[in-house]
Amino acid sequence: MPDTTDPTRATSITLGRRAFAVLSATAAAGGTIAAALADGTGFGKPHPPIVAEDDATIAVTRPAITYGARSIDAYAAVPNGRKPIAAVVVVQAIWGIDAQLRDVVRRFAKEGYAAIAPDLYTGLGAPSGDGASDFAPYRAIATKLSDDVVDADVAAAAAFVRRDARTKVGVVGFCMGGGITLRQTVDNAASFAAASIFYGKVRYGTTDDKGTITPIALEYAADVGVPLAGSWGERDTSIKAEDVRALDARLTALGKPHDVRVYGEAGHAFFDDTRASYVASAAASAWTRTLAWFGQHLG
Repeated sequence: MPDTTDPTRATSITLGRRAFAVLSATAAAGGTIAAALADGTGFGKPHPPIVAEDDATIAVTRPAITYGARSIDAYAAVPNGRKPIAAVVVVQAIWGIDAQLRDVVRRFAKEGYAAIAPDLYTGLGAPSGDGASDFAPYRAIATKLSDDVVDADVAAAAAFVRRDARTKVGVVGFCMGGGITLRQTVDNAASFAAASIFYGKVRYGTTDDKGTITPIALEYAADVGVPLAGSWGERDTSIKAEDVRALDARLTALGKPHDVRVYGEAGHAFFDDTRASYVASAAASAWTRTLAWFGQHLG
């Protein structure tokens, strides 16, 4: 079952003095996309994309991914006129393949990757997530997803983009897609050479996120087979920072390659620049770290 936490209600409004200082600090930005994220002018609400769909340096397509008897929709982008560095599967948040996620796909293409976002809601009648603020319809759709079908869809997207790029493939996911991405590092480890999670759930085998995380809820860490980067927010009320730190400690003890960070100034969905949850400093840093991680493991 995917994480169906309401991202519009998953961030504490309380900021300490130190968090305010971090929030106002200038983020280190290595590139034009990171610089735009760090600047954040006009962000926190629907706005023109960072990378336009008609950007001459990329090519956008909407392919169908077919495997077995199933066919799913997708949104894809590649660098124009040059071979991709590698490939990335982008896993959607609860809002589906909305304007912000499509922009993220194009951002990866702008950075030199072949990128694809499989539409996990294909055939389920989901409304467009562009500018949406009512969480209820998307939660109803997300509860129809099954882990085995989602995992097969993500693996098929990896196979599709690998065919075009003929290279290593990474996976990145946000919110609900972050939890799905974490699962790929165990269930679909053979499909990916690197992963990056943005505020995905870390508890498995538990019915809620209350109390101290139990060892069994982190047992999957022993089976993580993909170098794993992760970015979470201290102010996230749906995913506890102490749970993230427990995962970090477990991965360290196991000797698993990973880069986990909890941003003190950020809450849930801090990377979504079209919504009020956006935090510029954390978004720019997490993007830069993700590119560095993929550069290290996909190059």
